[in-house]
Amino acid sequence: MTPEKILQALSNVQEPDLGKDIVTLNMVKDIVVDGNNVSFTVVLTTPACPMKDLIRNACVNAVKLLVNKDANVTVNFTANTSSTRKDTQAVLPKVKNIIAVVSGKGGVGKSTVAANLALAIASSGASVGLMDADIYGPSVPIMFGVRGQRPMMRSVEGSEKGMIVPLEKYGIRLMSIGLLVDEKNAVVWRGPMASSAIRQFATDVDWDELDYLIIDMPPGTGDIHLTLMQTVPVTGVVVVTTPQEVALADAKKGIAMFGQAQIKVPIIGLVENMSYFTPAELPDNKYYIFGKDGGKKLAEEYDIPFLGQIPLVQGIREGGDNGKPVMISDDNVTKRAFMEFAANTIRSIAMRNANLAATRVVEVID
Repeated sequence: MTPEKILQALSNVQEPDLGKDIVTLNMVKDIVVDGNNVSFTVVLTTPACPMKDLIRNACVNAVKLLVNKDANVTVNFTANTSSTRKDTQAVLPKVKNIIAVVSGKGGVGKSTVAANLALAIASSGASVGLMDADIYGPSVPIMFGVRGQRPMMRSVEGSEKGMIVPLEKYGIRLMSIGLLVDEKNAVVWRGPMASSAIRQFATDVDWDELDYLIIDMPPGTGDIHLTLMQTVPVTGVVVVTTPQEVALADAKKGIAMFGQAQIKVPIIGLVENMSYFTPAELPDNKYYIFGKDGGKKLAEEYDIPFLGQIPLVQGIREGGDNGKPVMISDDNVTKRAFMEFAANTIRSIAMRNANLAATRVVEVID
């Protein structure tokens, strides 16, 4: 066995999402051959890669079938999270991917989805932040159990002003207007003030290095959405809906907003929340309270990826209220649903980065 023969064998291993072999994609590093022992490193596009086991098995089989059936193959993994940022990187300079979680209307569980998506991605080893951009109805402080806590300020070399340091809980860096304003007080701001706060969350918060920054957007299609798209280079958006017709009608507006020529931000995919009710005492039963497969049909209609279905279970509500999201709980059924959703999201982001134009801030023409 020689490194050249190993590399030739591995050129038959396809990266499942990108449609090219791992050698062409320059994913194979550090081949070491010692007798019948061979080891090498595969550089993944994200630490949260859901196809890791599939790639490992394909690599082992390729070496045994094409080089030496008696080979002892060790496949190591590392990751270099893919990013296509081509802006000046003056804003969020160390953040590789920025994902906005949006919905056409309120009440579809967007914040729950954003919070558990962040936790699910982080559980696979990626560094993740969560920005609560819902100025008028912030949920992150309650959902992560940090009510009443205040972020600290940090001095920055070469700058007269300090930077806000995000709070950290469950391994996620957090920022929300709810951490800066007493929750008993209503945020009575006109659009420009709310938009200014969102800019500060991007420019005055020290997010440091992140593989993914998840942004929990306010419902609808308004000023804050436009401000964010004009301020930071959003990699793509995840649309949240429920199966019922009234939610689907508003989800269409959200999809249309990001598909417009003036904005043109890629849609990572659509996730259907509250897809079915499963009582704790009957975990195998599914009751389609709000209708069945509405989100899946909408995704097919607009030809966008369908990222998954999240059940309606009591534990999700309790976890959100108690400051312990369901991804931190023992509810394996719901955790599995969020892990599948997160895996599909990560795959869709990787394909977006490989196949679509570079990420830039949006220039909206009034």
